[in-house]
Amino acid sequence: MSQPAFSAPAPSPAPSSAPAEASGPVPSLAHRVPDLGALQLLLAVARLGSLGRAARELGITQPAASSRVRAMERQLGVALVDRSPRGSRLTDAGALVTDWAGRIVEAAEAFDAGAQALRDRRDSRLRVAASMTIAEYLLPGWLIALRTQRPDTAVSLLAGNSAAVAARLLAGEADLGFVEGLTVPGGLDDVVIAHDRLVVVTAPGHPWARRGKPLAAEELAATPLILREEGSGTRQVLDAALGGLARPLIELSSTTAVKASAVSGAGPSVLSELAVGEELAARRLVEIPLKDVRLRRELRAVWPTGHRPAGPGRDLLTLTRGGKGQGAA
Repeated sequence: MSQPAFSAPAPSPAPSSAPAEASGPVPSLAHRVPDLGALQLLLAVARLGSLGRAARELGITQPAASSRVRAMERQLGVALVDRSPRGSRLTDAGALVTDWAGRIVEAAEAFDAGAQALRDRRDSRLRVAASMTIAEYLLPGWLIALRTQRPDTAVSLLAGNSAAVAARLLAGEADLGFVEGLTVPGGLDDVVIAHDRLVVVTAPGHPWARRGKPLAAEELAATPLILREEGSGTRQVLDAALGGLARPLIELSSTTAVKASAVSGAGPSVLSELAVGEELAARRLVEIPLKDVRLRRELRAVWPTGHRPAGPGRDLLTLTRGGKGQGAA
């Protein structure tokens, strides 16, 4: 007698190790978690037992508070508050969410306190780097004005030529800089804060002080001059105007030193109009008119690219652009 045939059951498919295909982008936490204002409202309802009192405490209207609670309930997909003429009572889900909300708000308060501490530390000092003319003749007035606004901010000033200012900013040794050159080094953002004119000056006894016609570029380039060092904004402007042909008699790293040398009669010099106003008025120096030589420049505030000054640095920048001090644009 033949035996009945049995068919073996089909093997079960092996579980796949590949992850399930995502149905779409996962919403961010910002879309899934109520905002701090809504969580603070829920905490106030739990504490006060009334949506109206909670709204008054937070400075919003009761309809706005009701709308915010309804939006939170829709976002979470659960009822949070039972409302009745006798007041508002949390549901069981609402009580649980309120417990979580308390921890979130507490963490947010700690975050806010930490951020404020960072701002206080930032605002406690301001490191400024400035080229010599700006440091000597413009910054003092700006810093006095800043002092009235921020009496608790300690300001340190590092003076040098424009190249040194750029180097300090790029090295993180200064928060805000001021330069006088024709160009701004890479890695720095800038804004024009003032304009300046360079003038050729001599002591009254120099032959140029008695000349009857303006000085041409060729004669200026052929005459040894008392100059600022290379890398200074003053030297950059003069070299550009004379095609790099300026001849140094003496090179000095300070505007004050250059001016003193010119007053002593050591030779003619090229200086900022800002630096020699008193000497010209007192006839200790004489300005020599020029023919076809442009010696104008823009004074700029500079800072590392993408890091616009904040706190006291922002306030100082506002003062420089608001016309405080001589020569403001």
